[in-house]
Amino acid sequence: MKPKIYKELIDLGDGREISIETGKLAKQAHGSVVVQMGKAMLLCTVVSNYKTSPVDFLPLTVDYREKFAAAGKYPGGFFKREARPSDGEVLTMRLVDRVLRPLFPKDYHYETQVMIQLMSHDEDVMPDALAGLAASAAIQLSDFPFECPISEARVARINGEFVINPSRAQLEESDIDMMVGASADSVMMVEGEMDECSEEEMADAIKFAHESIKLQVAAQVKLAKAVGKKEVREYEGAVEDQELAKQVHEFIYDKCYAIAKKGSSKSERSLAFGEVKEELLSSFSEEEIEEKADLISKYFYKSEKEAIRNLTLDEGLRLDGRKTTDIRPIWCEVNYLPSTHGSSIFTRGETQALATVTLGTSREANQIDMPSYQGEETFYLHYNFPPFCTGEARPIRGTSRREVGHGNLAQRGLKGMIPDDCPYTVRVVSEVLESNGSSSMATVCAGTMALMDAGVQMTRPVSGIAMGLISDGDRYAVLSDILGDEDHLGDMDFKVTGTSEGITACQMDIKIKGLPYEILVNALKQARDGRLHILEKITDTIATANEEVKAHAPKMINRRIPNELIGAFIGPGGKHIQELQKETETTIVITEDAVTEEGIIEILGTKPEGIEAVIARIESMMFKPEKGSVYEVKVIKILDFGAVVEYTEAPGNEVLLHVSELAWERTNNVTDVVKMGDVLDVKYFGLDPRTRKEKVSRKAILPKPEGFVERPPRDNSRGRDQRGSRDNRGRDNRRDDRRPRDDRKPKEDDKKEE
Repeated sequence: MKPKIYKELIDLGDGREISIETGKLAKQAHGSVVVQMGKAMLLCTVVSNYKTSPVDFLPLTVDYREKFAAAGKYPGGFFKREARPSDGEVLTMRLVDRVLRPLFPKDYHYETQVMIQLMSHDEDVMPDALAGLAASAAIQLSDFPFECPISEARVARINGEFVINPSRAQLEESDIDMMVGASADSVMMVEGEMDECSEEEMADAIKFAHESIKLQVAAQVKLAKAVGKKEVREYEGAVEDQELAKQVHEFIYDKCYAIAKKGSSKSERSLAFGEVKEELLSSFSEEEIEEKADLISKYFYKSEKEAIRNLTLDEGLRLDGRKTTDIRPIWCEVNYLPSTHGSSIFTRGETQALATVTLGTSREANQIDMPSYQGEETFYLHYNFPPFCTGEARPIRGTSRREVGHGNLAQRGLKGMIPDDCPYTVRVVSEVLESNGSSSMATVCAGTMALMDAGVQMTRPVSGIAMGLISDGDRYAVLSDILGDEDHLGDMDFKVTGTSEGITACQMDIKIKGLPYEILVNALKQARDGRLHILEKITDTIATANEEVKAHAPKMINRRIPNELIGAFIGPGGKHIQELQKETETTIVITEDAVTEEGIIEILGTKPEGIEAVIARIESMMFKPEKGSVYEVKVIKILDFGAVVEYTEAPGNEVLLHVSELAWERTNNVTDVVKMGDVLDVKYFGLDPRTRKEKVSRKAILPKPEGFVERPPRDNSRGRDQRGSRDNRGRDNRRDDRRPRDDRKPKEDDKKEE
């Protein structure tokens, strides 16, 4: 039976449309949609178990995968099938997860999976911008307890005009690239990068994206109504005990308030809160603890959070004693590691990051192989967050999604300040050694200093800060440089990186509905003050980038050669280039300019003399003598008929000096005039019309000997006249002197026959 299909269209206002379709595919899932824009198609399915999980949180998994078949391609690697997700896919998963998770009830603890697959790819459509829409639309067709429909949209600014869901080609021309997640009423998530834009420009971009999202949300509501909105499932919610909650609150609130007001360190504070909890537990009987331990812990943390929030709103004080605008003490150091190409330590309060920089050729570029995009990054950053940085011991299971996300944010914050003419592939690695909030922003600061220490000529240094927001009706407080605890208890967590001129990247998670844009702009301006304060600490440590890379770091020199010389430089089977690398102790990489088709030669080495030798070889290849000019040459080989010489200004560029061009006098032996290693001047005559080889002469720049008589030119016709011309051989009469053919002697075979 042919399925009944439901479809809704979203008009983007510029001739492009997004369609949401359901009823055709994956009908056993609790909700499924196909979202299409152009030729790009995403299938999203959602399933949530009806049996609760034994955990105290929402076990939500968002999975986003791009199928290689969608773009008509094969997966890379030996096994031709998709394996673990790429970093790009992980980043898209995080974008969707961060918007969906807060909209499920806090007491909903049922295993839930949101799976999004790119089934068909379009070069002019970036599929990650459609993932949030697909996820929310599928949930609207399910019976999940979900607060309200949402969507995500990418906004770019091209030539001063905002564009929704631009193509990758358009994105290359933009100065703002942001993903915005929102409901019809509230913005919930922002992440992106900018070319040093202002706080007001960022807010305008968010507003523009929000207007498009409202249309996408309306289409989801319309589709769900057409299909038939399902009744929200009943589920076993969390057990509540209001009397117990009141008892716990009265017992611990004042004590927690006093501890929070004391302004202690993380360890002291944790110990003090722990003692209060032990006091609380000791006030209950063993039977009550056995029965209500989980509830007691839940209400304890709820009251603790309330006390800390009220302290900030009532008195403007924070857990570590700071005021809302204060930045923790900062100390920095560069050139800490002697063997790295660049290194730095950035410590802010109880958060510390150690950054290293490694310089390499284009061969070390980070290769990106996704169905939707193939390319490479010549600047990339890796972020590591080991368990010891928070004083914990936990299993190490490879790079987490959080590490990928934080590393990407720091990378986006820094990459805009790496000049286009930087010859190196640059890798930054951040090791978080201590963490109490804002480790990704500490990575940005440490990365900036390490880059400058390595001699990378950044356009401007970058700093980063993590901000928080606590609000209660009409009251609100924006917190600069938040702690880890403040990250959890606040209403907004936003990280901003930028230079003295503007914002370069941001990441925001907004937890309250209807956040006014005025508060958002005020928060961003407070963040700017914090960034500039931190930037001053950075520049006090290292004001400008080092002029040169370190002595032990490789130096990179780029040269260009005509396309027709690439083969000669490489040599047969790479023989020439391999020998040159061995001789000079350098690394040589040759690429081709896609536009000019010139050969780009990258020379990487730690020894200047080796680099100079390679450059000399290139210049020698490109050396073109001018006709009529005089050049200094060196004799490198003696032959019977002349000497092979090379131009001193172009070693390796050889030419034959014929014996007849050595001197005015007759030369019997070449060695009578020149010897191996002799340096002399010759005149260049270009190509000899007779031999079609380059001709140089020594005698041409010598004075003629007195009385010298030049031999007359050879008369090639004289011999022909004496012998007679071939035309006078009497070809017509030649047969008259011969015997008739019948008189010829019989052949041996004929004799045998006779």
